[in-house]
This record gives sequence, C-alpha cells and structure tokens, in this order.
Amino acid sequence: MARSRKPAATRNTLRIIGGQWRGRKLAFASVPGLRPTTDRVRETLFNWLAPVIHQARCLDLFAGSGALGLEALSRGADYCDFVDLAAPATEQLAAHLATLGAAARARCHRRAAADFLQGGPQPYDIVFIDPPFGRDLVEPACAQLQAMHLLRPDALVYVESAAGEGPPAVPASWMLYREKIAGGVSYRLFKANCLPSPADTATTGRPS
Repeated sequence: MARSRKPAATRNTLRIIGGQWRGRKLAFASVPGLRPTTDRVRETLFNWLAPVIHQARCLDLFAGSGALGLEALSRGADYCDFVDLAAPATEQLAAHLATLGAAARARCHRRAAADFLQGGPQPYDIVFIDPPFGRDLVEPACAQLQAMHLLRPDALVYVESAAGEGPPAVPASWMLYREKIAGGVSYRLFKANCLPSPADTATTGRPS
C-alpha cells in the first residue's frame, strides 16, 4: 500500500524585475506581516526612480523580503542598508546578497527601525518605508528620518500603506511627488527637504 505524502511546504518567492539580476527568483522567509511589494507596483516605482537610482545610497526599512532594496541594487544603486527585526528575514537577505555577489554593497541589520535610525547612519538618497499595515509605523519613521538628518538634499522617500489608511502625515519640508493606488495598496513618493525658493521668500517676506 502506497504511503500518503505530506503536501509540499509552500515556497515563498519574489522575482527581480529589472537591471543586472532581472528575472532572478529568490526565496523569502514566512514572517507574520511580511507582504512583498508586487511586481506591478515595483515596476511603477522604479520607473519613477530611474533618473536617480544609479549610484544612490538606499535604506530599506522594514525590509522583509528585501524586494525593494534588492531591486534598487539590481538597477544600479551603489549601496543599501536592509533593516528588519525578524531574524529569518535578515538571515535570508544576507544569503541572497552573498549569492548575488553583492555582500560588499549592502548590510543587513536585525534591529527595530527606530533603534537603527537612532544610531545615526550616514544620510541616504532613497529610503523605502513599507511596514506591516495597521501598526502606525510610517509616520514615526518619517519624523525620525527628518529629525536625525538622515536624508541627503533632494532625497526621495517611498511610502507604501493600506489604501484605506489615507495619506500619512510627513514632515513639513516634504513634498508629494508621485502617488498611485493598486488594489488595496496606496504608494507614494515624497521629495524631502523641499525648501521654499528665494523668489517665494522675497515675495511674501517669509517662507511660504
């Protein structure tokens, strides 16, 4: 009598959709709240980032699968810090970076986002903020990035959230640059450090 077989374990995978590693499929750990950014959203996001991604210094907060940071490295970013509190996520990411020959261009940090930002890393050109939904993690991270001076001039900050949550409150010097909704996800790209022009100040006598 043939023995019944246990169903095969589900294998979570993501696909890098552009750049040096285009088409590579990578496994990622099953972690509660982990929700990799979809191919459709990533394609749109990296079209937005195409003019500035080359040689950028990036930060992937709440990295999870690492889909955003890995995509950035594949498309020519110079460096990326991956931050996540879950050990399975950071261990898997470190293994992928070694396999891809990119260990020198990135570092994985098993830390809470707030603790990492408090440590004062070097400023970034592009920051990805895509935390588990419904935990009020976006706004504190944005505020801390600004307060700790972790954004270079003209830095871009990507924020992904549930469509029903509404737009996040961000620092006053940030400007909404791009915005879209796909299914139940809202995704936005902000330009940080958008100071008023001298012409605005001269006209009003104060920053507008």
